[in-house]
Amino acid sequence: MNVQVAKLDDVWPLRQEVMYPELPIDAVKLPDDAAGSHFGIYEDNQLLSVVSVFERNGEMQFRKLATRRDKQGKGLAWILLQHVLKLAEQKKVTRLWCNARLSATGLYKKMGLQQSGAPWNNLGHEFVVMERKWRTQKMEIIPAIDIIDGKCVRLTQGDYEQKKVYNEHPLEVARAFEDAGLKRLHLVDLDGAKAKTVKNWKVLEAIAGKTNLSIDFGGGIAELADVQIVFNSGAHYATVGSIAVKKEEEFARWLLAFGANRFLLGADVKEKKIAIHGWLEQTDIDVKDFIRKYQQRGVQQVFCTDVSKDGKLEGPSIELYKEIIGEFPSLHFIASGGVSSAADLDALLEAGCKGVIIGKAIYENRISLADLQRYN
Repeated sequence: MNVQVAKLDDVWPLRQEVMYPELPIDAVKLPDDAAGSHFGIYEDNQLLSVVSVFERNGEMQFRKLATRRDKQGKGLAWILLQHVLKLAEQKKVTRLWCNARLSATGLYKKMGLQQSGAPWNNLGHEFVVMERKWRTQKMEIIPAIDIIDGKCVRLTQGDYEQKKVYNEHPLEVARAFEDAGLKRLHLVDLDGAKAKTVKNWKVLEAIAGKTNLSIDFGGGIAELADVQIVFNSGAHYATVGSIAVKKEEEFARWLLAFGANRFLLGADVKEKKIAIHGWLEQTDIDVKDFIRKYQQRGVQQVFCTDVSKDGKLEGPSIELYKEIIGEFPSLHFIASGGVSSAADLDALLEAGCKGVIIGKAIYENRISLADLQRYN
């Protein structure tokens, strides 16, 4: 049966018959009925089932769901509710809700609505708010590819002795990410990090030239020539960490020369103190002081890795990230390390992260590429 727009002259008598037969017809007329949308199912020009929909401030409320008594139990109300749900998704509302009779909440739960608040009584019936909310904030999913000898690998806690090769062709991996709808890539030159100069720029060049991914590239960026190689090879952002600690003035010159928006600042931490050089050296620099210094110099994007979490699939440092985001609300803050499940991603989104770098959880099939699409 097809859902179609219902006429108010048909809507009101059906409402009265089904919902409040003891009351006059004016009692079932809503003050804003003329501003609403009314959807019904007809048979031989007779309205069998109806629902009324009202939109305000990005939310959608549906009211007065009613089905003729001799047609109840035939799925007509469910057809109308599915139509309303589809409409809400198409219009990208933030909330879909209704005041439901307590006896009918099972039907609304089937369409993903949940009870909100305590029930109340009206005209002898118990009612409760049922609602479904959609996320309004987005979080950028940034898959990671770490490179050693031109191959896609992952380390555990930055230990080169705990290396696992996942694919010998990083371009294939990058294309799979792009095919899944992801837009960005975190590419790390582990050979370069060890040598303190960029090594795997050919991999960067291949991925940049054969995908449309926005790439941030790090590992071995120690001199101006390294920055130039990275940008000339197609990176959108240069990822820096140790240089910002050891050579502040040099890094400040890069910010002026290329623009602070071209750099992704890495803040690796152990117990809230900055760690550098592959986490082998710990400083006494507080992570918030470090971020504050470079935000004041125009850096817009920072990613933070809790060294104790990386590669262990034990969950990210949610409380640390909340603390940083609370201190720097305008920062484009990206979480990194420890992500092991979609539940971790939900927690990071709730914490206010603008992005998250994910590596091992993808390669170990803890999170599918399909799971990631709903966050972008």
